Amino acid sequence: MSGASGTPYAAAVLRALLDAGESVDLVVSRASRLTLLDETGIAFRDAHWQDDLREWLARGADGKPGTFAPDIDAVRHWSAGDLAAGPSSGSYPAKGMLIVPASTACVAGVALGLSKDLLQRAASVTLKEGRKLVVSVRETPLNGQTLRHLVTLDDLGAAVVPASPGFYAGATHIQDLVDFVAGRVLDAAGVEHDLYRRWKGDLGAGFDTTN
Repeated sequence: MSGASGTPYAAAVLRALLDAGESVDLVVSRASRLTLLDETGIAFRDAHWQDDLREWLARGADGKPGTFAPDIDAVRHWSAGDLAAGPSSGSYPAKGMLIVPASTACVAGVALGLSKDLLQRAASVTLKEGRKLVVSVRETPLNGQTLRHLVTLDDLGAAVVPASPGFYAGATHIQDLVDFVAGRVLDAAGVEHDLYRRWKGDLGAGFDTTN
């Protein structure tokens, strides 16, 4: 997670990854902690990250308590300042990496190979190892500099998935729009989920109602 607005997107992705039986290496940048505090009132603390993560994931996109009871045994948290952490090395086993949400500053750092913190370093490792990197940028409008950085990431093999919800899937709640974006992120990563109804191709009756 980087410091862009959009912590509900990150929560939806994390919940879906855990539901899919995936193990997760979680890195929360310093700026993202400030955003999480601003958007949810939760202070993500290294010493109490399990309790903070459970509280956060149990909430819906509206900030109200939900029904999800997260089992976070499959989550390993790494401090963003720990450049000796497992994900900083290409020999550390990983399928890929998702940056949700991705700030323009994070996009720039990864595109330029700055590796100023563990988030950027892990992204650089993901690219050099030929693993899937999915970047869900959350900013508008996008200036030319950021667009060039996104093109660079695309050239390097990353999937750029803007946090841009689609309205064709019959959304009736904020969580539906959040889940659509989270689902598209997971699609790009090759992770199965049932977060949104898929389009089947017929106007007026084109939804796959099995999901």
